[in-house]
Amino acid sequence: MARDRPGPDHDRLTVARLSAITQRHARWREMTAAETTAAVAELRETADGRANLLAETAGLLIGFHEGDLEEPRAKAAAELCCLAGADEALIPQWIAEGRRRAELRRHPPFSQPEQRTVPPL
Repeated sequence: MARDRPGPDHDRLTVARLSAITQRHARWREMTAAETTAAVAELRETADGRANLLAETAGLLIGFHEGDLEEPRAKAAAELCCLAGADEALIPQWIAEGRRRAELRRHPPFSQPEQRTVPPL
């Protein structure tokens, strides 16, 4: 029954699909015109007119991978989102969210507190 109504869960699934599509199509090299056209068409079809979700995908990829080895590929993936019609005004807020998520990933989980050494007295 929940599948019949659009909502946050549906949006999250769509963003996950868009992210997977961009990661599959993004290359370490310059894409050919045919590759770009195919990727953009698939993104547009999956986004179904939701420019905000394309912007979310682009921003999260850029922010999350900023400064790591995947950054060039993440930027190429984000560019595909822009070509597919992402609302570019929304991308900066999602870049900030991607950075925040990357920072959280660097911290140990709550179930495993950081071990601290206590200096001898």
